[in-house]
Amino acid sequence: MRPLLKKLCIATIAVMAVTGCAPMKPSEPVTTVDSVDLSRYVGTWYEIARLPAWFQRHCVDSKAVYTMLEEGRIGVHNECVTEAGDVDRADGTAKVVDPVTNAKLSVTFGNWFSRMFQRTATGNYWILALDKDYQTAMVGTSDREYLWILSRTTHMNQHTYEDLVEHAKELGYPVSDLIRDRRANP
Repeated sequence: MRPLLKKLCIATIAVMAVTGCAPMKPSEPVTTVDSVDLSRYVGTWYEIARLPAWFQRHCVDSKAVYTMLEEGRIGVHNECVTEAGDVDRADGTAKVVDPVTNAKLSVTFGNWFSRMFQRTATGNYWILALDKDYQTAMVGTSDREYLWILSRTTHMNQHTYEDLVEHAKELGYPVSDLIRDRRANP
Protein backbone atom coordinates (compact mmCIF):
# COMPACT_ATOMS: atom_id res chain seq x y z
CA MET A 1 0.00 0.00 0.00
CA ARG A 2 2.79 2.45 0.74
CA PRO A 3 4.11 2.64 -2.87
CA LEU A 4 0.58 3.36 -4.12
CA LEU A 5 0.05 6.08 -1.50
CA LYS A 6 3.42 7.62 -2.37
CA LYS A 7 2.52 7.68 -6.11
CA LEU A 8 -0.87 9.21 -5.32
CA CYS A 9 0.74 11.96 -3.22
CA ILE A 10 3.29 12.74 -5.94
CA ALA A 11 0.54 12.86 -8.58
CA THR A 12 -1.56 15.17 -6.40
CA ILE A 13 1.36 17.53 -5.82
CA ALA A 14 2.15 17.56 -9.54
CA VAL A 15 -1.45 18.42 -10.45
CA MET A 16 -1.53 21.19 -7.84
CA ALA A 17 1.76 22.62 -9.11
CA VAL A 18 0.60 22.64 -12.72
CA THR A 19 -2.84 24.09 -12.04
CA GLY A 20 -1.39 26.69 -9.69
CA CYS A 21 0.73 28.03 -12.57
CA ALA A 22 -1.94 27.64 -15.22
CA PRO A 23 -3.22 30.68 -17.11
CA MET A 24 -6.29 32.42 -15.77
CA LYS A 25 -9.48 30.91 -17.11
CA PRO A 26 -11.45 33.27 -19.37
CA SER A 27 -14.39 33.07 -16.95
CA GLU A 28 -12.27 34.67 -14.21
CA PRO A 29 -12.20 38.48 -14.10
CA VAL A 30 -9.21 40.26 -15.60
CA THR A 31 -7.05 42.02 -13.02
CA THR A 32 -5.61 45.49 -13.50
CA VAL A 33 -2.69 47.29 -11.92
CA ASP A 34 -3.26 48.59 -8.39
CA SER A 35 -2.91 52.28 -9.20
CA VAL A 36 -2.34 54.65 -12.12
CA ASP A 37 -1.19 58.26 -11.87
CA LEU A 38 -2.98 59.63 -14.91
CA SER A 39 -0.78 62.73 -15.04
CA ARG A 40 2.18 60.38 -15.64
CA TYR A 41 0.25 58.08 -17.96
CA VAL A 42 -0.74 60.77 -20.48
CA GLY A 43 1.59 61.35 -23.41
CA THR A 44 2.60 59.26 -26.40
CA TRP A 45 2.54 55.46 -26.38
CA TYR A 46 3.78 53.37 -29.31
CA GLU A 47 2.11 50.08 -30.04
CA ILE A 48 4.57 47.20 -29.96
CA ALA A 49 2.03 44.40 -30.46
CA ARG A 50 -1.72 43.85 -30.44
CA LEU A 51 -4.37 41.22 -30.79
CA PRO A 52 -6.17 41.39 -34.15
CA ALA A 53 -8.74 44.19 -34.26
CA TRP A 54 -10.96 44.89 -37.25
CA PHE A 55 -10.44 48.64 -36.86
CA GLN A 56 -6.65 48.15 -37.13
CA ARG A 57 -6.71 45.54 -39.87
CA HIS A 58 -4.51 47.60 -42.24
CA CYS A 59 -2.22 49.13 -39.59
CA VAL A 60 1.49 48.34 -39.53
CA ASP A 61 2.70 51.11 -37.18
CA SER A 62 0.38 52.57 -34.53
CA LYS A 63 0.58 55.04 -31.68
CA ALA A 64 -1.73 56.76 -29.23
CA VAL A 65 -1.42 60.21 -27.69
CA TYR A 66 -3.30 60.89 -24.44
CA THR A 67 -3.88 64.38 -23.04
CA MET A 68 -5.52 65.58 -19.82
CA LEU A 69 -8.79 67.42 -20.39
CA GLU A 70 -11.09 69.25 -18.00
CA GLU A 71 -13.22 67.37 -15.47
CA GLY A 72 -10.78 64.45 -15.26
CA ARG A 73 -11.34 63.31 -18.82
CA ILE A 74 -8.53 62.21 -21.11
CA GLY A 75 -8.22 63.08 -24.79
CA VAL A 76 -7.37 60.11 -27.00
CA HIS A 77 -5.71 60.48 -30.41
CA ASN A 78 -4.92 57.21 -32.17
CA GLU A 79 -3.14 57.01 -35.48
CA CYS A 80 -1.62 54.31 -37.60
CA VAL A 81 0.39 54.02 -40.75
CA THR A 82 -1.38 51.59 -43.07
CA GLU A 83 0.09 48.98 -45.39
CA ALA A 84 -0.46 51.48 -48.24
CA GLY A 85 1.48 54.20 -46.39
CA ASP A 86 -1.58 56.28 -45.50
CA VAL A 87 -2.25 57.55 -41.98
CA ASP A 88 -5.56 56.66 -40.33
CA ARG A 89 -6.66 58.70 -37.31
CA ALA A 90 -9.33 58.38 -34.63
CA ASP A 91 -10.06 60.82 -31.83
CA GLY A 92 -12.00 60.16 -28.68
CA THR A 93 -12.37 60.78 -24.99
CA ALA A 94 -11.69 58.52 -22.04
CA LYS A 95 -13.18 58.74 -18.58
CA VAL A 96 -12.20 56.87 -15.47
CA VAL A 97 -14.59 54.07 -14.53
CA ASP A 98 -12.72 52.99 -11.39
CA PRO A 99 -11.63 56.13 -9.47
CA VAL A 100 -9.98 54.03 -6.74
CA THR A 101 -7.25 52.74 -9.07
CA ASN A 102 -7.66 54.84 -12.25
CA ALA A 103 -6.82 51.59 -14.07
CA LYS A 104 -10.20 51.13 -15.76
CA LEU A 105 -11.27 53.62 -18.37
CA SER A 106 -14.13 53.88 -20.83
CA VAL A 107 -13.11 55.30 -24.20
CA THR A 108 -15.61 56.82 -26.63
CA PHE A 109 -14.71 57.63 -30.22
CA GLY A 110 -16.75 60.30 -31.97
CA ASN A 111 -16.51 59.35 -35.62
CA TRP A 112 -19.58 58.80 -37.77
CA PHE A 113 -19.07 55.04 -37.93
CA SER A 114 -19.04 54.60 -34.17
CA ARG A 115 -22.16 56.75 -33.81
CA MET A 116 -23.98 54.46 -36.26
CA PHE A 117 -22.81 51.30 -34.49
CA GLN A 118 -23.03 52.09 -30.80
CA ARG A 119 -21.32 48.87 -29.69
CA THR A 120 -18.12 50.09 -31.32
CA ALA A 121 -18.47 53.65 -30.02
CA THR A 122 -17.43 52.89 -26.45
CA GLY A 123 -14.83 50.41 -25.31
CA ASN A 124 -13.32 49.48 -22.03
CA TYR A 125 -9.63 50.14 -21.64
CA TRP A 126 -8.06 48.40 -18.68
CA ILE A 127 -4.44 48.96 -17.72
CA LEU A 128 -3.16 45.44 -17.02
CA ALA A 129 0.54 46.15 -16.60
CA LEU A 130 2.54 49.33 -16.09
CA ASP A 131 6.17 49.61 -15.10
CA LYS A 132 7.11 51.93 -12.24
CA ASP A 133 8.67 54.49 -14.60
CA TYR A 134 5.62 54.59 -16.90
CA GLN A 135 7.70 53.46 -19.89
CA THR A 136 5.89 50.22 -20.77
CA ALA A 137 2.27 49.22 -20.43
CA MET A 138 -0.20 46.58 -21.42
CA VAL A 139 -3.87 47.40 -21.85
CA GLY A 140 -6.81 45.28 -22.85
CA THR A 141 -10.51 44.72 -22.67
CA SER A 142 -12.16 42.74 -19.91
CA ASP A 143 -13.58 40.25 -22.42
CA ARG A 144 -10.01 39.43 -23.57
CA GLU A 145 -10.90 40.30 -27.17
CA TYR A 146 -8.44 43.20 -27.49
CA LEU A 147 -4.94 43.66 -26.10
CA TRP A 148 -2.13 46.12 -26.75
CA ILE A 149 1.49 46.08 -25.58
CA LEU A 150 2.77 49.66 -25.48
CA SER A 151 6.02 51.54 -24.99
CA ARG A 152 7.06 55.19 -24.70
CA THR A 153 9.69 54.41 -27.34
CA THR A 154 9.18 52.93 -30.79
CA HIS A 155 10.86 49.67 -29.80
CA MET A 156 10.91 47.46 -26.71
CA ASN A 157 13.66 45.13 -25.57
CA GLN A 158 12.86 41.47 -26.11
CA HIS A 159 13.01 40.51 -22.42
CA THR A 160 10.42 43.13 -21.44
CA TYR A 161 8.21 42.10 -24.35
CA GLU A 162 8.38 38.43 -23.38
CA ASP A 163 7.52 39.27 -19.75
CA LEU A 164 4.43 41.20 -20.87
CA VAL A 165 3.37 38.40 -23.23
CA GLU A 166 3.72 35.90 -20.37
CA HIS A 167 1.61 38.14 -18.11
CA ALA A 168 -1.05 38.41 -20.83
CA LYS A 169 -1.06 34.63 -21.17
CA GLU A 170 -1.52 34.27 -17.39
CA LEU A 171 -4.53 36.63 -17.66
CA GLY A 172 -6.09 34.38 -20.30
CA TYR A 173 -5.44 36.42 -23.47
CA PRO A 174 -4.78 34.46 -26.70
CA VAL A 175 -1.14 35.55 -27.02
CA SER A 176 -0.45 33.24 -29.97
CA ASP A 177 -2.55 35.69 -32.03
CA LEU A 178 -0.41 38.75 -31.19
CA ILE A 179 0.62 40.91 -34.15
CA ARG A 180 3.89 42.85 -33.85
CA ASP A 181 4.09 46.35 -35.34
CA ARG A 182 6.24 46.54 -38.47
CA ARG A 183 7.87 49.94 -38.03
CA ALA A 184 11.38 50.56 -39.23
CA ASN A 185 14.25 49.93 -36.80
CA PRO A 186 15.77 53.07 -35.26
